[in-house]
Amino acid sequence: MGDVIQGHPLSELPAWAVLERRLFDEIEDAWRLFSTTFAEPDGRLRFAAEFVDRDGVDDLYEPFFNWPAFYLLGGSDDVLAAAKRHWEGVTAQLTAAGMLTGEYENGYDWFHQGESLLFFYGLCAADPADRDFAERARRFAELYTDAAHGNFDPALGIIRAPHNGALGPRPGLSDEPEPYSADRAEMRPYGLPLEYVPGVEAWDDLADPALALAMGEALHRAAAGDVAVNLAATSLVVNRWLYDGDEGSAAWVRVYVDGWRERTGANGGLLPDSVAPDGTTGGLHDGRWYGGHYGWTWPHGLPSVGMAAVIAGINEAFVTGDDAALDMARVVLDTVLDNAIVAPIAQTPFSLRGGWLARWGADAAQPALLAPHRYGRHGWFDYGPMPLELPLWVWWWSRRADDLARVRRAIAGLPAMDDPVKAFRDKAEAGHEAPWVAFLDGDLPEYPTRALSMALGQVARRVALMAAAADDPDAAHLHFGQRVNPVVTEVLSQLVSGTPQVLYNGGLPFAAVVYEDPERGRPGLPRDVAALVSRLDAGDIDLALVNTSTTRTHRVIVRASRFGERHLTGVTVRTRTGGEYPGRSTAYAATPGTSTVHVLELDSDAVELELRPAHGVDLTLHTAPSDAAPRHRAAGAVDRAAAAASVRPTSPSKE
Repeated sequence: MGDVIQGHPLSELPAWAVLERRLFDEIEDAWRLFSTTFAEPDGRLRFAAEFVDRDGVDDLYEPFFNWPAFYLLGGSDDVLAAAKRHWEGVTAQLTAAGMLTGEYENGYDWFHQGESLLFFYGLCAADPADRDFAERARRFAELYTDAAHGNFDPALGIIRAPHNGALGPRPGLSDEPEPYSADRAEMRPYGLPLEYVPGVEAWDDLADPALALAMGEALHRAAAGDVAVNLAATSLVVNRWLYDGDEGSAAWVRVYVDGWRERTGANGGLLPDSVAPDGTTGGLHDGRWYGGHYGWTWPHGLPSVGMAAVIAGINEAFVTGDDAALDMARVVLDTVLDNAIVAPIAQTPFSLRGGWLARWGADAAQPALLAPHRYGRHGWFDYGPMPLELPLWVWWWSRRADDLARVRRAIAGLPAMDDPVKAFRDKAEAGHEAPWVAFLDGDLPEYPTRALSMALGQVARRVALMAAAADDPDAAHLHFGQRVNPVVTEVLSQLVSGTPQVLYNGGLPFAAVVYEDPERGRPGLPRDVAALVSRLDAGDIDLALVNTSTTRTHRVIVRASRFGERHLTGVTVRTRTGGEYPGRSTAYAATPGTSTVHVLELDSDAVELELRPAHGVDLTLHTAPSDAAPRHRAAGAVDRAAAAASVRPTSPSKE
């Protein structure tokens, strides 16, 4: 074997590889249709961006949230250029509407800010050499790390308000207190936003204008100090740190997350949801550890508090190298699982039940493990399925056996399903975690073909919805762009990069495996090349690569991790040698070779492969934590000569 790993000829192209490349092609056509149909040439959406309150910034960025992710997987240069144009256009559109200052949101909660920023984080990772985005990353992070902006109280180590941003900590939930009336029918499933307002015992009490005003005034007063969902702000600061290793940014992450860890320890190990402006836990809620804005009681509980805990835990572990930072999230997940019940989701009053009924269909009538999502004056309540992305990301980061056991515990509580690969897609583009884990465990080998076929169907449906927009009464809705975004990345992320869908309320774009096209000097799989990650464990990753072209040769560079937090220590190559390909023209088929295994040592963070037409290779990547500091890495940062020369094969052996 030479310096560059060579593939072996394939007697047939795997169905998963053909489907994967077809999915890339269909998305390329579909995003162009979306862009020309629903956006202006400068990138802004064809939508009258008029806002009556602080809400809505996220809704204009979200239609593009995963376009940079698609580029990083191997989408065209055009999709990156379009993504940047749409970010610039939407940012100008929101600035004109008075929602941004200095290109950043004036001030809103981090449940929604996290959604807005996914697009931005993806662009930073996709093109770290773009100095405009690097400068934005610095400015945006300094809104929190620089005390002069007012968002962060360095003496108490807290963010000063639930609504925060470019204008600093903002008072209340709006500029002036507003009645919170029973007329808000869409909010009725979530119940009372505060449970201790005198005279308000049930939702219908809010039909009284005086009580509605009392609730609004109480909400305004309570919207001060820090809340748990602000933990997602750590991604903004870590994103800046990835550019230049700024120690002040790293220190801010440690101080802020450790403050919440200390409060969690004082609360018996369970993350509380609010801190008063004087630094006392629950100080605005008579000392109760629950009841804060986007906290344990209202409106969603676990999906917001749990996601912020996982995001912050991963971010601190990323900066410090110590995954004990995830203990805060582990206790959250174990606590709700320990308090779970078994019941059919179709028969519960769960506030988010509609989405699960749509996901599960008839299977929603079967008993399932339902974890409490919220905690209030009567204890745990609002029982629904565990959001699997939360325990999955904890395990994905740590690769610890106990974290994987938690994932399997949650999956074991799902109803038995004849078809585990459900054909659905929501704006977060998550929900297929259970069958993916089954595939990684070796229990669902057909997952790649099933999931890719499903993803192609979802692209087709989005294109059909776009075509029907003129006759769709919902097409004028603020969320329409999210509903028809045709860029499908959940399955590609799982199969190509070995990574769950990004945590939707502000996670950074990590990846277990990343690729570079050395001929074009850019990230992602080369044209025609398909990839399949089939196993993840503590340090090893099984990976297959296939060149689906019958006429073109491609080279591809493979790395472990997006930001260099892990490196390759070796590669096991399973290939075939000794056969005759293509063989004599008089033969009915080529002569197959003998399966052999080469174990290669590496002295680089990357390895280069050459795949001739209709060739493939099966690898096991051996990885370990890197001693180098993680950074945003531009394409071409790998020394190709070093990547090739570092490969030292041992003697091959027959498999």
